[in-house]
Amino acid sequence: MTKAKPVERELSSKKTELILEGAMQEFLEHGYAGARIDRIVEAAGVSKATVYRHFPDKEALFTAIIQQMSCRKTIFELQSQQSFEESPSVFLKQYASKMLDNVAEDPQVLTFLRIIVGESGRFPELARAFVINIEKVGLEFLTQYLTNHPQLQIADPEVTARVFIGTLIHFVILRDVLQSGDLVPIERDRLLDSLLNLIVSKNEVSL
Repeated sequence: MTKAKPVERELSSKKTELILEGAMQEFLEHGYAGARIDRIVEAAGVSKATVYRHFPDKEALFTAIIQQMSCRKTIFELQSQQSFEESPSVFLKQYASKMLDNVAEDPQVLTFLRIIVGESGRFPELARAFVINIEKVGLEFLTQYLTNHPQLQIADPEVTARVFIGTLIHFVILRDVLQSGDLVPIERDRLLDSLLNLIVSKNEVSL
């Protein structure tokens, strides 16, 4: 079988990028249910056949965008090497702050979260794609971190990881998705510092 030439691969990559940009624009404007392949084709400036050659349906497009966001935006920043060089309190504070900043500073991430939550009842596969590509990755990384860091001795790292990330997600949902942070206000630093105190201070070991 003849291998694709570098130029052909580059063209295919560019077309994929154009399609995903067009799809992102369409989903952000019309949501998942209201998105139309015809408008994505027009926005991307490619043929419908090209779109379907890369992505068989809307679900595949939406999932690809979630995968792209997980790699590019790193909502859960994975710093496997650096993470063990810093103290748990420093690294986990940076980790949590990065996650919250990515959501607060990028309206596309926030809009996608709203779409996923809003459409999850009719299209549960969208929520599952988000969980597989972002939430699950973050939980697995944090569980490994809490298990293996030499300064920590935690009885159940998996539950602790869920408590940590769950607290941050709840904060984001109230503040950004439901826009109701003023109804149950709490300062971000106060929340993070108290969370770290519960997790780190009570589980640190002397080296």
